[in-house]
Amino acid sequence: MKFTLSWLKQHLDTQASLDDILYALTDLGLEVEGVENPAEKLRAFTLAKVKSAEQHPDADRLRVCVVETDEGDKQIVCGAPNARAGITVVLAKPGDYVPGIDVTLSVGKIRGVESHGMMASERELELSDEHDGIIELPSGEVGQSFADWLAENDPAKVDPVIEIAITPNRPDALGVHGIARDLAARGLGTLIPPVATPVPGTFKCPIHVTIDRETQHEACPVFYGRVIRGVKNGPSPQWLQTLLKAVGLRPISALVDVTNFFTYDMNRPLHVFDADKVKGALRVHAAEGGESFAALDDKTYTLAPGMTVISDSHGVESLGGVMGGAATGCTEDTVNVFLEAAYFDPIRTAMTGRALKINSDARYRFERGIDPEWTPAGMEQATRMIMDLCGGEASEVVVAGHMPDVSRAYRLDTDRVQSLVGMEIDADEQRSTLAALGFRLEGDMAHVPSWRPDVLGEADLVEEVARVASLTRLQGRPLPRTHVGVPKGILTPMQKREQIARRSIAALGYNECVTYSFIDQGAAALFGGGDDATMLQNPISSEMSHMRPALLPGLLQAAARNQARGFMDLALFEVGPAFHGAEPEEQHLLASGLLVGHSGPRDVHGARRPVDVFDAKADLEAVLSAIGAPAKAQILRGAPDFWHPGRSGQICLGPKKVLAAFGELHPRVLAALDVKGPAVGFTLFLEQPPFPKNKAAARPALAVSDLQAVERDFAFVVDAGVEALTLVNAAAGADKALIEEVRVFDEFIGGALGEGKKSLAITVRLQPTDATLKENDIEAVAAKIVEKVGKATGGVLRG
Repeated sequence: MKFTLSWLKQHLDTQASLDDILYALTDLGLEVEGVENPAEKLRAFTLAKVKSAEQHPDADRLRVCVVETDEGDKQIVCGAPNARAGITVVLAKPGDYVPGIDVTLSVGKIRGVESHGMMASERELELSDEHDGIIELPSGEVGQSFADWLAENDPAKVDPVIEIAITPNRPDALGVHGIARDLAARGLGTLIPPVATPVPGTFKCPIHVTIDRETQHEACPVFYGRVIRGVKNGPSPQWLQTLLKAVGLRPISALVDVTNFFTYDMNRPLHVFDADKVKGALRVHAAEGGESFAALDDKTYTLAPGMTVISDSHGVESLGGVMGGAATGCTEDTVNVFLEAAYFDPIRTAMTGRALKINSDARYRFERGIDPEWTPAGMEQATRMIMDLCGGEASEVVVAGHMPDVSRAYRLDTDRVQSLVGMEIDADEQRSTLAALGFRLEGDMAHVPSWRPDVLGEADLVEEVARVASLTRLQGRPLPRTHVGVPKGILTPMQKREQIARRSIAALGYNECVTYSFIDQGAAALFGGGDDATMLQNPISSEMSHMRPALLPGLLQAAARNQARGFMDLALFEVGPAFHGAEPEEQHLLASGLLVGHSGPRDVHGARRPVDVFDAKADLEAVLSAIGAPAKAQILRGAPDFWHPGRSGQICLGPKKVLAAFGELHPRVLAALDVKGPAVGFTLFLEQPPFPKNKAAARPALAVSDLQAVERDFAFVVDAGVEALTLVNAAAGADKALIEEVRVFDEFIGGALGEGKKSLAITVRLQPTDATLKENDIEAVAAKIVEKVGKATGGVLRG
């Protein structure tokens, strides 16, 4: 949206400076995108007076002038035919930039005569195309700024042009009057109300207008029109042409320029028909489709069904709200004109313009929403201007349809405004702000003006008050404490556990992955999923058809992609949800890690080795310790079948309380996902470890016994098929209070033991807490250990 400062002042009585106006516009939400201020580029030029002008000794068309300047008399060589003594001119000094010729002046010689500057023409200063002679001024003092002289004597030539960005929710700011209203509400002046004195009709309108019932309901509720006969069309006056040129419009003729003026002045698009070219009555209706329409842009369009058109007996003459037709366009020969002011539906207008790819000022405004209630006033103002510029006699106004009811009101809660905006705004100031913006206040109800289609609720009232009050007044203030003392933690215990697990695994050297929750059916089936319950109804692709039953499929697929690019040794992890059903409670939070390849790069000491199940077990135990899982947990078999059956295990608090699983991945799984082993991993079920009963933020006191610990070794002969873990668990269960640790330190197979037997040696550490252990106490515990191991494994002490 472009407008000039003088145009704005036709609607706003203000003494504010240009800078103040520009700042206020942006602060009000009408962001200033650019300013063209002609005075700035003319600021360096000053007025001077020619004292004498003598013929150049070596050129017939040049004169050597002595010019009186604010720096004394200067010699200037000039070729203008009107250079003579006694005239006041515009002087460009050495060092000044002359925009019309794109030159920075310097002292030079012209045909052997030194010249100190130049006397400028209008084209050289980009004031006009005039270049037949230098500028002659009727007044002015030597040394006076040329920009200041123009501001006093010819302000149109230094009128700043302002361009602002209009958001789609502010159609009222597509007219200069609406912009002035906002500035007046801010306090930068007084709004000058528009005057719409009715023009009495002296005869009945010869052109009748009708609106089809369906069109009136959906596309064009109301249509105003009147004939003005006996007009004299021609070029519009200079002031109007200057205004239109400043905003980028090409003056056409007085009749057309009037409609363009009101489009920008009051956001009121109008259209003029040559009344003598209209055949019969005008009808506003929906196009049937297939009609051919020759528009004013010299293009012919084929209309689609439903487009709003205005037709006479010969066919379509105008696209409602978009563009007029060439057949009834006004020319210099137009004597009788039919002026139209109608309200067209924004959505239907936008659909028509987009379908035909027509961008016009009328469409731009109608599709955002104009003021329907100003339609009759626009008709009267435009009629008055046409008659002032072109003469003529106006008919009575013909009206078709009914004015749409856009009235609505919302409650203004002044306390709520202050709460939402975050700064103190007096209730009276809030009400006066809305009143200045055109709202009508009745008690606590604010009635929305017809030119604000964007105000659709109480929140919009808050926005209006806030932007006029200026959000730059907001001051940062700390939030008040809800209670005294150290604030409570924000994260839930589960969120904290998830955070600790993620950081702990990363600290072990793993790289975090974030994979899709969707995987293909084949990969899901390998990990116990892939059924109909977890199938997506509308998947992104066939490779994302099911919800993942575990995190390991995504990690293995990431490992396969990395191996395909030459990265063979990998440590990856992910923390996230997995799904074993379609219901919310069938989702569980996991933390999974994957090690592929070797433990490190090749080195001279041969420390590099393939990763194994004990690497995964050690990392898993470290993470369990970090999240506070119980230290005394059992390691049992029975891991799911995607783990290697002989090289995997589960960490449990009992047969039914599984905390985690670890081990090698089954070769079948690796082959299916194209991963080159070895590959080991772990999965921690983050929701399973019990949370500590102590809710205090501080850690409990460290419990350390000051009594001497005792270790005893036992060697049991058991069957070769007995697992060492079974023996260790049995020994640890002999006295859970006293036995602190049980570990295997030796295994012997064959020899004197015989076939099918083996010897497992364990160390049992006893840690008393109440009193020093005596020999009888130790012997009693040892007997329990032998008894428990014998019952669990059938083993006997080795002789």
